[in-house]
Amino acid sequence: MYDVIVVGGGPSGATAAEDLARSGYKVVLLDREGRIKPCGGAIPPRLIADFDIPEDQLVAKITTARMISPTGRHVDIPIENGFVGMVDRKDFDDYLRDRADRAGAHRVRGTYLRIERDGDTPRVIYRDKASGEERGLETRLVIGADGARSNVARDEVPGGDAIPYVIAYHEIIEAPEAIGAYDPARCDVVYDGAISPDFYGWVFPHGKSASVGMGSMVKGVDLKQATADLRRASGLTDCPTLRREGAPIPLKPLDRWDNGRDVVLAGDAAGVVAPSSGEGIYYAMVGGRMAASAASACLASGRAKDLKIARSLFMREHSTVFRVLGSMQNAYYRSDERRERFVSLCHDTDVQRLTFEAYMNKKLVRARPMAHVKIGLKNLAHLTRLVPAVST
Repeated sequence: MYDVIVVGGGPSGATAAEDLARSGYKVVLLDREGRIKPCGGAIPPRLIADFDIPEDQLVAKITTARMISPTGRHVDIPIENGFVGMVDRKDFDDYLRDRADRAGAHRVRGTYLRIERDGDTPRVIYRDKASGEERGLETRLVIGADGARSNVARDEVPGGDAIPYVIAYHEIIEAPEAIGAYDPARCDVVYDGAISPDFYGWVFPHGKSASVGMGSMVKGVDLKQATADLRRASGLTDCPTLRREGAPIPLKPLDRWDNGRDVVLAGDAAGVVAPSSGEGIYYAMVGGRMAASAASACLASGRAKDLKIARSLFMREHSTVFRVLGSMQNAYYRSDERRERFVSLCHDTDVQRLTFEAYMNKKLVRARPMAHVKIGLKNLAHLTRLVPAVST
């Protein structure tokens, strides 16, 4: 009998398993392994500090972000007093799983199939990776951290099968020191309907490699062709391709994260990827930590309602940021004319400073209320076409 079985060994699941193991609980981390999520790999300084990420996990430090409009105009935004850390998910996820293992979590390599119950005791049924046989593990609680189309959420949590998502695709390529429009110290974000009709494309350096990709909710979009076009525009067509990956990226937190009994969700399974930016690693790890806190409270009290703590804690800290980013996506991602105006808005120094302060610290900056007022007025002016889209 285990205290908790964590299904899924990405950043969220590995964080939950590590936290629970360090707290003395008997934990299983069930993961099929071998799957690498398409991801730009950006992590903010707050994640590095909060989760004690060592320097050797960073493959690059980015000091500039370039926003590119449909007409090819761009604005370079310096990251003042900080940087964006870049990780390669192939290595970073392994590191987090190994750290959970060292903390005392029991690693099981296999694929989740279902949950069966004998009275009040859940039993997680999985297919063993080595033997291919079905096996079961008894537990008191389950944390579902198995991705955007979570099987645990589908089976156990009301509404868990109806999460909206973007299909993301990227290619990891061998990156040169510098070539064409590519800069190894700069992240490029491309707002162009020809690349993505409803999201964006990216070129994110990873040291000796780079992630080039895009996402879209629109059916019929050729993800591979759009990525090829993005590589060509950046002068990266001839760079060797190391691997190709695709997966759904959720865009809205679920209204409910637990089944009121013995299951709680975390990470992509709970829908905690930031709208507009698509940032997910930080929020996944925070979600994993909060799911672990909820599970710990439930185990200590015996009250199933304590599983609700996970969503409550997360939304208390991050719901405002998610709401603002969701509004921005709805306002600006709907047409190239709106995208052009969004890039124009990014020329504003108040927008630049507040954006990256919020990104690095993961909270809206309240120290400069007049800057917020100015941004709100400029935002309104662009959305109502009171100012031209092109900024000089």
